[in-house]
Amino acid sequence: MAAPSLAPALESASRRRFFRHPINVPLDVIALRSGIPNNMPGRCTDMSEAGIGAVVAGDLAAGQPVAIELRLPNVGLPVRARAQVRYQDRLHCGLQFVGLSVEQREMIRYWASQIPPLSTEAVSDTTEIPAPALPALAAVPGKEKRQRRIRVRRRRFYLLLAFMLGLAAFGWWQWQKAWNELEEESSLAAGVQTGAPLRVAPETMDRQIVYKVDPVYPEAARLAGTQGLVVLDALIAPDGTVKRLRPIAGPDLLAQSALEAAQSWRYTPYRSGSQAVEVETTISVDFRLR
Repeated sequence: MAAPSLAPALESASRRRFFRHPINVPLDVIALRSGIPNNMPGRCTDMSEAGIGAVVAGDLAAGQPVAIELRLPNVGLPVRARAQVRYQDRLHCGLQFVGLSVEQREMIRYWASQIPPLSTEAVSDTTEIPAPALPALAAVPGKEKRQRRIRVRRRRFYLLLAFMLGLAAFGWWQWQKAWNELEEESSLAAGVQTGAPLRVAPETMDRQIVYKVDPVYPEAARLAGTQGLVVLDALIAPDGTVKRLRPIAGPDLLAQSALEAAQSWRYTPYRSGSQAVEVETTISVDFRLR
């Protein structure tokens, strides 16, 4: 009898379309159990733009949504993302990213550009194995009635499947809502206890921008055909001005221009309760050759 643990790994390999890169860093995995967050420590063993391989000290089920946090070497900011469990065999598991932001993807690409991949080939997700041709069947008496019954059963099955998917989507929405509330509460509590700036998602701060200057495309980068996204770690003062900037990912030829442009951006003051507070976030500046 074939070992069952091989199937998920083989399925994952057949669908992989990004290069995997070796990594050995601590990993935090958070899963909701009965609405209560359960934190499981682990280690990340390999990583790509699509997901990670890891060893996790806890039980996970295929299809289960989780939240993860890890730090990439040579990248100052942690990667916090949602993921879905693809498989788990003993303590080894594969986690696929769900809704990875552009900034996080660029940080992973920046880190991966300095690390050789584990394999020399990437397999496209769209690769399909053709199904074998089936011989034509002769007409059978009473076949039409049986086909009608099969169609009715299929219809019922699809209705049941749609209902179950609706329940799963509702459960996922509830999980996201609970996780967002927990994340916000923990961030506020950490800021109050340590006096450190609050960490705010870049999507939230993008909606706070009231004045924005486009960067000047460096002539050296234009001549070299260099383009891409520059990701900056930013500290925003309580009055909405940019207090500190530091490049964390993106082409070096474009970094200085991105810093000069983002330095003059202005934000609506971010408030915690009724008080304007200092926040940390990331700023993305996109350079595209026309």
